[in-house]
Amino acid sequence: MNTKKIHVVGAGLAGTECALQLAQMGYQVELYEMRGVKSTPAHKTQDFAELVCSNSFGSMGAASAPGQLKWEAEKLGSHILTAAKEAAVPAGQALGVDREVFARILTEKVRSNPLITVNNKVINKLSDVPRPAVIATGPLTDESLAEDLRSHFGGNDFLYFYDAIAPIIDADSINYDVVWRADRYDKGTADYLNCPIEKEHYYTLITEIENARKIELKEFETTKYFEGCMPIEEMVRRGPETLRFGPLKPVGLRNPKTGRDAWAVVQLRQDNKEGTAFNMVGFQTRMAYGEQTRVFRMIPGLENAEFLKLGSIHRNLYINSPEKLSCDLSSKQDPWLFFAGQITGVEGYFESTCVGLMVAKFLDQKLKDKPFSAPPRASAFGSILEAITEPSRAKHFQPTNINLGLFPAVTKEEEDQIYTRNARGRLIFDKNRKKEYQLQKAQNALSEWI
Repeated sequence: MNTKKIHVVGAGLAGTECALQLAQMGYQVELYEMRGVKSTPAHKTQDFAELVCSNSFGSMGAASAPGQLKWEAEKLGSHILTAAKEAAVPAGQALGVDREVFARILTEKVRSNPLITVNNKVINKLSDVPRPAVIATGPLTDESLAEDLRSHFGGNDFLYFYDAIAPIIDADSINYDVVWRADRYDKGTADYLNCPIEKEHYYTLITEIENARKIELKEFETTKYFEGCMPIEEMVRRGPETLRFGPLKPVGLRNPKTGRDAWAVVQLRQDNKEGTAFNMVGFQTRMAYGEQTRVFRMIPGLENAEFLKLGSIHRNLYINSPEKLSCDLSSKQDPWLFFAGQITGVEGYFESTCVGLMVAKFLDQKLKDKPFSAPPRASAFGSILEAITEPSRAKHFQPTNINLGLFPAVTKEEEDQIYTRNARGRLIFDKNRKKEYQLQKAQNALSEWI
């Protein structure tokens, strides 16, 4: 296809990254964004790359899969990562950002780019978008376009899950006589506020969460949630101890005010650069607004909490990508129609970003008649691509974050480089050594591909 203009639908994380990458390559980009004409249940502004759930991009740790993904994205020149670092707020080993600053940086970057034209318009049909095109409308794709996509792919193979958002609290309303600053096991720079909960109080809180009035989801008889963003009510349904071994786990957080560990701990993460707002970590919820205020003020340190934003829940849409998309993330029905971001079945801000970055590179290859070259399987980018395009995954396809389980299995030939042997010559498993080997292998492979 002899063209220098590419059409990108959706100015979220994936669409913004994709548009900026394509413009950097010299292509003209027509970027369509419906906000400004029509909003979604989760968005609050008209800024590009608005973060609607958490303000965290996940771990920056070098010895982690999310950290490896960011290492690779930095090597590939991710614009989203650059903006996130510029808008960073203290978040321990995680990359937390000031949402407003972050979105403003990227909105200005897009609008000031002479090769990008922004078109505030609702796209109802795929036929409204010239090819080549990238659909990066995300999990909150407008209903009319979702129906047209269903028709395009021929059937009811669209999938949905429900995603929840945690509340944000005014920092001035937190009781600092009760909470204390610390990172788990004193790693990082004590960026989290910790609210201690004693045993009896914990079980009272669990009962109140169970009995609180919930927002009922009447559209479906069964409700699917993404495991990585589970509402607290659903976690409690799995058993009263679930929260204590999940987001409220007290390990590595000794209370300096008492000199001992609490039965459970609620952590608060800074949500903006000024430190005037804090996010309730892991407290995604579908409780009614009034119930959230009542129940969460039972948490020690939050007795007088003022909520800048209450939790909510929304439906997310994604494609059965292993069945419907080619390995370059184009539609099997239309080779010049590409998909990027959460709609492809990745979960997480940064995973969505990286798919947008990949699609820009795949389009560039195709437009220049170059052979398709995917990121190496050993890399984090290659592992994500494999997770959403491998045909054998189609039958039980579920959204996924980056994790070490997506990386290639260690071969028999590699075992001697990873495992140690005892006096009898038997291989002894070393989890940390295996992780280091996998991540080093990923870095080597990505560097060679670049």
